[in-house]
Amino acid sequence: MAELLETSHRNSNVTSGDISIEISGDDSNAANSSGCSTDVPVDFEIEIVGDDDNGSEASGLTDRSLAGQNMHGKASTSAMNSGSNQQPKSRKERQSSKLALYIAKFLDEKVPFRKRIKFLNQVANVKHDGTVQFDVPVDMKPHTLDFGTGVVYDHAPDKEHYTEDIPEIPPPLQIVMLIVGTRGDVQPFVAIGKRLQADGHRVRLATHSNFKDFVLDAGLEFFPLGGDPKVLAGYMVKNKGFLPSVPSEIPVQRQQIREIIFSLLPACVADDLDNNVKFDVDAIIANPPAYGHTHVAEALKVPLHIFFTMPWTPTSEFPHPLSRVKQQVGYRLSYHIVDSLIWLGIRDMINEFRKKRLKLRPVTYLRGSYSSPPDVPYGYMWSPHLVPKPKDWGPIIDVVGFCFLDLASSYEPPESLVKWLEGDKKPIYIGFGSLPVQEPERMTQIIVQALEKTGQRGIINKGWGGLGNLAEQKHFVYLLDNCPHDWLFSRCMAVVSCKCKTFSFYSG
Repeated sequence: MAELLETSHRNSNVTSGDISIEISGDDSNAANSSGCSTDVPVDFEIEIVGDDDNGSEASGLTDRSLAGQNMHGKASTSAMNSGSNQQPKSRKERQSSKLALYIAKFLDEKVPFRKRIKFLNQVANVKHDGTVQFDVPVDMKPHTLDFGTGVVYDHAPDKEHYTEDIPEIPPPLQIVMLIVGTRGDVQPFVAIGKRLQADGHRVRLATHSNFKDFVLDAGLEFFPLGGDPKVLAGYMVKNKGFLPSVPSEIPVQRQQIREIIFSLLPACVADDLDNNVKFDVDAIIANPPAYGHTHVAEALKVPLHIFFTMPWTPTSEFPHPLSRVKQQVGYRLSYHIVDSLIWLGIRDMINEFRKKRLKLRPVTYLRGSYSSPPDVPYGYMWSPHLVPKPKDWGPIIDVVGFCFLDLASSYEPPESLVKWLEGDKKPIYIGFGSLPVQEPERMTQIIVQALEKTGQRGIINKGWGGLGNLAEQKHFVYLLDNCPHDWLFSRCMAVVSCKCKTFSFYSG
């Protein structure tokens, strides 16, 4: 999608409303393209267009509904054939039938790559805020949405999986963690790294240079990854983590992603930068925004384990966090669509990385899940009491709980903060952490006015948003630079925060 959107700059009109991506080309045989050779060149171009004049519902990039009874490339007969004795179909039924063909072709791995892009264009609508919206046919059944994984949602009770052989305790390993994101993304992995280190493993945490001191102070080995989390977080605030809001952002974000991807291999194989101690990686832990982690693991032939703070594995219990879909039957499909769109946006950089750095063959097609092979284990870092593990997640996908880092025990607060907290009333904490604020002065004024009107005391965490610039100091407000939450929150009466625990950047 990155290179596609770059092409669109020359041929597109971007409206202020919802946008959609129109892919056109030589598709005269699109209805029968499942047998086409992938070697046949197909010329195509991208056009970004606004909502149509008819105001129809945004169920696809060109406002066409999609349907499919068989999601393995075979369109439903009812979607393509109408008997002579049948009653004329309504407009909704005709749209649903047309969708059946589009979605079947999109999911058919025999269809050439560029043809599948066209069918994807009929499936999903990228909204102006960067989320992906699509609709599904009313008659679609859940069992059609397994995408060849063999894991479907059948409302059956979750079954525990046990192995007869208990594995031996592994010898000390050299483990690298490839973590992209803000402080909220990095901190749980510091906790994991400290535990692995306590078990006798050597742990290298590779992340952005902004967090070097944080990692080293925790006693872990640090290695720098590319990309600036402040730039990426600001991009996420504007675009809800997905599509650039203006074309001028595309080169900047592509460069950010490129720097991250091309820094992954040195993070796994380079000697320690401080003392030149040799590093021979035995295993990789990563979060999905690293994007190139699966390819590095493939090249080095080492095991990979993915951890994340938000759901990234297809399930029928809730939709992808970057998507908009109302029907539950479409929840699982949302992961497949978002995954495909992300792949379209970074595939050129991934393939360059594979060919030039990893000496691997390029990946030139949409097949299954781009994010990772189906045998890669996932651990999701939230409490199962908050969101239980979905019933359609297999045995190698688990909800492991929150990963807390004990910072309170070694924290020494400034004397001014201690004295201020001794006031007659516990304060309210207001902070957005590493999430940028587009209008920090205005937001600060709103916070102070709210505290004053309600008669409350408040601690404002400046964070990366730049809050706290007051023309006149208020006695009921304390401006805070940084403080461990596990120390501070127990001393507050309430917490006001809007902190996204991770971000995904889609460099169109």
